[in-house]
Amino acid sequence: MSDCIFCSIVDGEIPSHTVHEDDAVTAFLDANPLARGHTLVIPKAHHERLNDLPADLAADLFAAVHDLTDRVEAAVDAEATTVAVNNGELAGQEVPHVHVHIVPRFEGDGGRPIHALIEERPDVDDDELVDVAAAIESA
Repeated sequence: MSDCIFCSIVDGEIPSHTVHEDDAVTAFLDANPLARGHTLVIPKAHHERLNDLPADLAADLFAAVHDLTDRVEAAVDAEATTVAVNNGELAGQEVPHVHVHIVPRFEGDGGRPIHALIEERPDVDDDELVDVAAAIESA
């Protein structure tokens, strides 16, 4: 896609600090990192959302994430990482190309857990959990 910054990185039109590349996936350091070593892992083919990825490409993407997580932590001496996907604009996705963030975490970094994303949580009773689980299973 010609106006996608990540596609331009894949095509070599925009330089990046690439840390991994294979036939399907590339990974590079985030140009606006949340922490030293903040890495983005993307499929080379343009797909806007995680739901748009073919299953085999999703498997390749997450295999690379699995491999890179240890490597990123080791490279910057991090004790942990937050691995995240913002899937769609309402979820905070700023570049409409699937990408997985590997963000090294350090004691005192001010970062928060995923449960801090939503301030007002719904009050969901057990009956509603049963209904939602059934809806997801049958979708």
